[in-house]
Amino acid sequence: MKNKITSLFNIKYPIIQAGMIWCSGWELASAVSNAGGLGIIGSGSMYPDILQDHIQKCKKNTDAPFAVNLPLLYPNAEDHIKSILDLKVPIVFTSAGNPKTWTGELKKHGVKVVHVVSSVRFAKKAEDAGVDAIVAEGFEAGGHNGIEETTTFCLVPEVAKTVQIPLIAAGGIIDGKSMLAAMVLGADGVQMGTRFVASEESSAHINFKQKVVELNEGETHLTLKEITPVRLIKNDFYDEVQKIYESDGTLQELKDKLGRGRAKKGMFEGDMIHGELEIGQAASQVNTILPAKEIVNQILEEFKLAKNDISTI
Repeated sequence: MKNKITSLFNIKYPIIQAGMIWCSGWELASAVSNAGGLGIIGSGSMYPDILQDHIQKCKKNTDAPFAVNLPLLYPNAEDHIKSILDLKVPIVFTSAGNPKTWTGELKKHGVKVVHVVSSVRFAKKAEDAGVDAIVAEGFEAGGHNGIEETTTFCLVPEVAKTVQIPLIAAGGIIDGKSMLAAMVLGADGVQMGTRFVASEESSAHINFKQKVVELNEGETHLTLKEITPVRLIKNDFYDEVQKIYESDGTLQELKDKLGRGRAKKGMFEGDMIHGELEIGQAASQVNTILPAKEIVNQILEEFKLAKNDISTI
């Protein structure tokens, strides 16, 4: 499948695995890249030495391109940039911050830069900052959500007609059918997080993976907009957050309830009761834990079948 995204990243298929905190280490990234997509290491949950280790192991386990996701508001962002440049990571996906901060420096060293946005306004700002491509991520996603709650299939066509650079759709894209729909609306590729959480190579705790495949419609909710909008699985921690809202609690109360290490406790350590469990709305459509290669192949087969079905209409 040759198009703008496969050409930009030198990959076989325009399927990108999202850089999710606590879920996407070198094992998942290298597996997706080896399968022909673009694997991403999620650096937002890593200390600098841990990121370096993941990059080095990823390079040893794949000859294909891979990327690092860098939340720009992360305290160790400058250290992560140094590691990325020293270890010659070819592609960086930036998020949660101003793309002007590091895009120029990264591109000066030959790194391709992609920025994650949740609105047309920020898509244009990212293009003006000089990024090579944009991820337009809608309300359905597990993280990087916009407070406007714009859905992916409303956001993608608006961004597509606004920017000239390659566009990747994210949020609620879970299989080959939704991949085709996003591309019909103007995307050149898709980024999937939730589907790859439930992969064998994901670094998520097995309790979290199993919870994802058991989810039903309506069991996630976008919340914590005052801190950072995330979509959470409803559990005891979620209920405690909602009680703060119901009692007109303060921002500080929300911050205190979230505390430190809450996402690690849930997604990485497997506490399904008190942990923060971030996942996309389409998790209710995931019902199996599979190897990443099998997931990529399944998506491609579904994409081809859906494309053929449309051609008969």
